Amino acid sequence: MMMNIQIIQKDGKPEWAVIPYDLYLQVLEETDFTEDLKLLEEAVAAETEESVPAEVVHRIIEGDNLIKVWRKYRGLTQQELARRAGISRGYLADLEASKRKSSQTTLKAIANVLNLTAEDLTRENRYCQI
Repeated sequence: MMMNIQIIQKDGKPEWAVIPYDLYLQVLEETDFTEDLKLLEEAVAAETEESVPAEVVHRIIEGDNLIKVWRKYRGLTQQELARRAGISRGYLADLEASKRKSSQTTLKAIANVLNLTAEDLTRENRYCQI
């Protein structure tokens, strides 16, 4: 494409550029894309919520034990989660098997280790004595 660009000066300095309409459209398109990319980058940088894989979401929807789902997603063994939460592995196993209910304090400790809130680990308070 031959570029016939006219530069208009004011006080000896470039003030305006007159460009072919096709080039103007190309610049406009690239500018729009750049703005879209900038907005996307800002949204990603500002994102505070964790993206969760579909497999985890499906297991939660299917009613799997929330503590167990999140523990496995975080790559922790029962022993490691129990140790870090300050509870016994047997107690954690009972919670994951829905054989026992947790106190708020224990649920918060487990949630803290899993980088969640206690509410993230409750399904209508099914796992928690209130």
